[in-house]
Amino acid sequence: MRVYDLIASNKRRSALLLLGFVLTIVAIGIAVSYLVHLGWPGVVFALVLSAALAFTSYWKSDAVALAMSRAEPADPETYRRLHNLVEGLCIAAGLPKPRLYIIHDDAPNAFATGRNPQHAAIAVTTGLLEKMNRVELEGVLAHELSHVRNYDILVSTLAVTLVGAIALLSDIGIRMLWWNGGRSRDDRNDSNPAGLILLVFGVAVLILAPIVAKIMQFAVSRKRESLADLSGVQITRYPPGLISALEKLRDDSTVTHCASRATAHMWIEQPTARTPEEGKLSRLNRLFDTHPPLEERIAALREL
Repeated sequence: MRVYDLIASNKRRSALLLLGFVLTIVAIGIAVSYLVHLGWPGVVFALVLSAALAFTSYWKSDAVALAMSRAEPADPETYRRLHNLVEGLCIAAGLPKPRLYIIHDDAPNAFATGRNPQHAAIAVTTGLLEKMNRVELEGVLAHELSHVRNYDILVSTLAVTLVGAIALLSDIGIRMLWWNGGRSRDDRNDSNPAGLILLVFGVAVLILAPIVAKIMQFAVSRKRESLADLSGVQITRYPPGLISALEKLRDDSTVTHCASRATAHMWIEQPTARTPEEGKLSRLNRLFDTHPPLEERIAALREL
């Protein structure tokens, strides 16, 4: 019963996170409007822009995520085992079959995307298909189908485009402020403390917005991965399968080259370099790690 409580909580958190992204975009628009003298038309434009970004992201962010990962449709004949496993798991989970994609990458990894179970997709790397046996692959696919069933895919997919949009808008706002010179001299001098406070607040919004968006991206992923592990085992009714798959992922040091920090939170395992042997940016990647340690996830499954 606890898993279903977590799923319900997860859906509420998803709605709050989506609202948070939209409000952050609105705050950026209002800050830019104040700092470069756009007035109320600028505020209205910010509201319209945030609504347009949210609407476009809702409908197209899955296509963006798949394109960024260089995913290709999985041919039913070439990848018959993959299609058969997903069909069987979908029957067990009561889900419609998602679209299946292949990513030509030696690293074993996978992710799910889409806006709901009726419009979902699962992408797996060729490395995953080569390195996992049938039971392990079934565990990974059940994990990804759990993201679909738990409605994780909506916010995690939206985060790909919205985090990028927030960073881009903040950068544009700072550049506009730089070239425009900000508010007038009267607004900045000590005789107008309200103007000075608003100026400082506006600049702070532009600087901190990308950081806030990144923190939201962390919230999208960490607890959801552990929940998807538990839900995936509930579908297969065989914890050793997913445990063995996670152990292989832990022991494999191959970096997923088709992944980036923008899409890192979507994958079953942290796809970017995490040790100096794996890549030069490992220290930075660990700072922005979107996944709980694999050892913790394995230990939790062993307690079932």
